[in-house]
Amino acid sequence: MEHNGREIGTFIATKEHRRFVEFANAVRKHRYIGVCYGAAGVGKTLSARRYAHWDSVGPYLENWPHQHPSSAEALVTLARTRTLFYTPTVSETLRDMRKNLGDLIYHAEDSIDEHLNYDADMRQINTLNKNIELVMFDEAERLSMNTIEFVRDIFDRKEIGVILTGMTGMEKRLSRFPQFYSRVGFAHHYRPLTGDELTFVLTRHWRSLGINLDDADFTDAQAIASIARITGGNFRLLHRLFVQIERIMKINELTVITDDVVEAARSTLVIGVT
Repeated sequence: MEHNGREIGTFIATKEHRRFVEFANAVRKHRYIGVCYGAAGVGKTLSARRYAHWDSVGPYLENWPHQHPSSAEALVTLARTRTLFYTPTVSETLRDMRKNLGDLIYHAEDSIDEHLNYDADMRQINTLNKNIELVMFDEAERLSMNTIEFVRDIFDRKEIGVILTGMTGMEKRLSRFPQFYSRVGFAHHYRPLTGDELTFVLTRHWRSLGINLDDADFTDAQAIASIARITGGNFRLLHRLFVQIERIMKINELTVITDDVVEAARSTLVIGVT
């Protein structure tokens, strides 16, 4: 699986992801505004993209209306999810968002109409039915006062669910916009991996290297403790750390992940505040 052109490994449906799905389903069903916040790298963006199936739907809409026959599956997925994923650019202006998001919604709704086999006249009528049910905004801390008001206007006029995801503290910033914040119906704190779930994810990483993890083995238990301490259960840091662990093991022809290997891998990373 890739995100922004970077390999991030196989998607793992963690408990936090399942909680996010429940949160997104509620926002979509009840047509509220939802806020999802958490530290950088815990998996918010991955969960949102996964929910919208954006790895297939996104390229389909970017290439609209020129499509390859193989894109039929993406169209079926879009008609089922009725969800869009949007990342504002840094310092995105209101004019930019009106154009970019407006085009995205139009292309999606027209594609769904086409999938439902409406003719041209029926498609004009069906625009009142609002095919899109949920729009998710990633990196929501980038939104300016004007673009936040535009998001509120979309929410009011189209009566769709809206989810904003961003860093911890974003929810407090939004409270300074009372007309917007009064429409927030759900909030979800996306937390890092802990306990058994962290061990489960680490087991998957061990297997990807062709090694079996045994948490009853002292060497493995020591390595797990070091990884938990270094990453704090941060999904992104885990992946970055294991990229370096794999590199070190290949260079040194090792077959066991030890505490020394973990520390050597950590020394190659720049780990900031997450």
